[in-house]
Amino acid sequence: MNKTRVIARIDVKNEHAIKGIHLEGLRKVGDPNEMAKSYYSDGVDEIIFMDAVAAYYDRNSLSHIIEEACKDVFVPITVGGGIRTVEDIRKALSSGADKVAINTKAISDPDFIVKASKMFGSQCIVVSIDGKKKSSGQWEAYTDNGREPSGLDVIKWASESEKLGAGEIMLTSIDSEGTKKGFDLELCDAVSKAVSIPVIASGGAGTYDHISSLLRSSNVDAIAMASLLHYKLSDIHRLKSEMIKDGFKVRL
Repeated sequence: MNKTRVIARIDVKNEHAIKGIHLEGLRKVGDPNEMAKSYYSDGVDEIIFMDAVAAYYDRNSLSHIIEEACKDVFVPITVGGGIRTVEDIRKALSSGADKVAINTKAISDPDFIVKASKMFGSQCIVVSIDGKKKSSGQWEAYTDNGREPSGLDVIKWASESEKLGAGEIMLTSIDSEGTKKGFDLELCDAVSKAVSIPVIASGGAGTYDHISSLLRSSNVDAIAMASLLHYKLSDIHRLKSEMIKDGFKVRL
């Protein structure tokens, strides 16, 4: 059993960390850099910064936040939202990010994954997939921060992303995101079985039991949390202690 990475996800809008439900109804929850420092001090394994409004402006505007975070935070940082060109990736990495998360551009131009992974290494390229369940029981991938249906089946798209060169999948359930009612266990299990690259599960964590249920029912490699941490429902140290007590391997 691999060690499960515990990741803090911080969505940002106009300098503020924000949180919503189903990727909508965004509200301010704090200062992104102060939150990142706090989570780092508490033992987080990685941090993901997502530009929540990049879809509206066709650009990522988090470089200065990443530069500031890197002064005090010494764990891998992923930046996403509005990554559409090679120059966007280069700018994010030169600002201090270790990886970039790509969604909309990856779907509209799959060859971009090939190009990016060859240029920067697959370890830097995370394909971000926002999935929503259809009446048929299957999941459809959405773009533009969960606003636009793509017509792509999530499971097939995850598998295709791996073949194109993605080094990791960040999987967000739109139905569960922000609800604090638990992960979409069926979706996480299906995607983790469909690929051999690491899968980050995101969307729905509200209690430790949600994390335990996820790890017992799927082979995801990492858990990304927002509400659980932002609203101080728990903290990194306590979560890792509970995971160790239940026999899950974590990074100390």
